[in-house]
Amino acid sequence: MTTQIAVRLPDAVVEFVDAQVRAGEARSRAAFVTSTLEREMRRLVAEQDARILAAQPHDQDLDELAQWSADNPAALD
Repeated sequence: MTTQIAVRLPDAVVEFVDAQVRAGEARSRAAFVTSTLEREMRRLVAEQDARILAAQPHDQDLDELAQWSADNPAALD
């Protein structure tokens, strides 16, 4: 399900979005805005996860997992 909303954006932002669409980086303005907001949502969740992990006692297993993730970035896609 989707909901249509009206958003006012500065001209420079709209020009940037339109340029991305023209360059084929997105199908439409809506697609570009959606993907950008979804990426921001994932970033915020990752920040929260990092705060939770930082508050935990040190765990050697997490170090090994972090190193594996850093060494295998394609596996995370």
